[in-house]
Amino acid sequence: MKTIKSLILGSAAGLLAVSGAQAADLPVKAKAVEYVRICSLYGAGFWYIPGTDTCIKLGGYLRAETNFNAGGSTVAPAWSGDPGQGNRYRDYFATRSRMALTVDTRTATEYGVVRTFGQADFTFDTLGGATFSPNSINATLPVAGTSGLLHTPGGGYVAVEYLFIQFAGFTFGKSASAYATPWHGFPGNNTAFLLGGHDTVTGVNNIQYTAQFGNGVSATIGLDDPTVYNRTSVYNLAYGLGFAGTAGNAYAGVRAPDVVGNIRVDQAWGLFQISAAAHEVSGSYDFLNGVAAPAGAVGLPPAAPTNLSEIGGHPDTKWGGAVMAALQIKNIPTGANDDFKIDVSYSKGNTKNVISSAAASPSFAMFGGTSRAGAYQSIGFGATTDAVWLPNRATTGAVGFLGDGQLKLTEAYGIRGAFNHNWDPFWSSSLFGSYSAVRYGGNVGDLTTAKGAYCAAYGVGKAFSADYACNPDFNVGQLGMVTRWTPVKNLTFSAEAIWSHLDQKYVGTVTTAAGPGAPKPGGVAYEFKDQDTYTLTLRAQRNF
Repeated sequence: MKTIKSLILGSAAGLLAVSGAQAADLPVKAKAVEYVRICSLYGAGFWYIPGTDTCIKLGGYLRAETNFNAGGSTVAPAWSGDPGQGNRYRDYFATRSRMALTVDTRTATEYGVVRTFGQADFTFDTLGGATFSPNSINATLPVAGTSGLLHTPGGGYVAVEYLFIQFAGFTFGKSASAYATPWHGFPGNNTAFLLGGHDTVTGVNNIQYTAQFGNGVSATIGLDDPTVYNRTSVYNLAYGLGFAGTAGNAYAGVRAPDVVGNIRVDQAWGLFQISAAAHEVSGSYDFLNGVAAPAGAVGLPPAAPTNLSEIGGHPDTKWGGAVMAALQIKNIPTGANDDFKIDVSYSKGNTKNVISSAAASPSFAMFGGTSRAGAYQSIGFGATTDAVWLPNRATTGAVGFLGDGQLKLTEAYGIRGAFNHNWDPFWSSSLFGSYSAVRYGGNVGDLTTAKGAYCAAYGVGKAFSADYACNPDFNVGQLGMVTRWTPVKNLTFSAEAIWSHLDQKYVGTVTTAAGPGAPKPGGVAYEFKDQDTYTLTLRAQRNF
């Protein structure tokens, strides 16, 4: 009995000793679990990054759409390339799927809020951009590009939109230009090709400063990098123009940023804004490559430099620019949250601020039927440029005309707008339209003017009808409507139809041996004629 009692007491003592040792190893107080906290300082969706005083918001959208009679990744109307020609390589429809991811961070400091923002788009669309022509999607051909090769099974691409830092009124990085309106090229439309004004909706590299004066009045000034978003083309006319009135881009390198700014009043009734921009226009050299590569061979591209370029001279640089006035009227009597937006633009040597899109500015080459005897088809074209020049010295391979060697800045003006109506909380529609005009100043026959030099260059190597008249001026009109259904919050289905009309100014017919290029025939007459195209887009989009 004594033995059993001793064992029990010993075991109890041992257990107490072990328990005491374990208790001594435990911390005095367990560390609190850190939960994600909601940040209500900057609106819904923000939360604090754990362990910091920085708020972050993740967002974006997923979009699927089908575009009929339009481009692939650009979703442009059928106004150039194989869709514009209407040949058998064009796709009747093009599909696109995209997911956009956005990251927005904000931190309160003694100098104000520090903000960073970025957006990446993951996109897969129709191979070749609405064409299956080997010239466009086969990289083994010397004339081919490579953009279509990304759109293979499992392929696609990532595009970068906004990437910027904001601090104490300054913005640094890829953001909307200080010239832009809040709606850019989208007063009520889905299409990224409503012409008539400025559009930097996906951002341009810049530095800008915004001053707030209270009561919704502000002013912004900035410096934009024009390389990607604010240049069209400059043509050296010494080497002639192609069938559709275009040539190699002879822009020189960038030496100065665009100087841009706006004054804005943004209040409960709506918005009014005045914008201005100054843009440097410069040509590369008078002596450039004007010899086409032999069939099946790789040669210098048009307007490429030669060994004579640097010693052959160049045109003097000129400054152009643009101005824009914009107006938005909110809560008009037609319905709750209805509004009307409009902007009017004028440019000289800065055509991208009128013939603008979310991609590069288009030049137009559209084909259609004809009732003219002896003509194969009709064609309408318009070359989008910032300037042209004709050197005042003879150059190898030149057209044989001499000008004054000075840049002739292209003028353009445009207007666009939309009426946006909400039928009820689930249905809405927008009626939108635009009108754009491009003008080459001067007179035919005067080689010291843009129109005279352009028409002299276009006439080389072509045959024309007796009633031919040259005029490179053109207008583009657009009218469209989109209707949206939002059955649940942040999920929208829409259908958009657009009519685009090219009003060209040439008269008569044109014939060349090569013609417009394969598969179009050469050696036949094409009638100059206005052209029309129609586009339909069906879209589903979920915002998050």
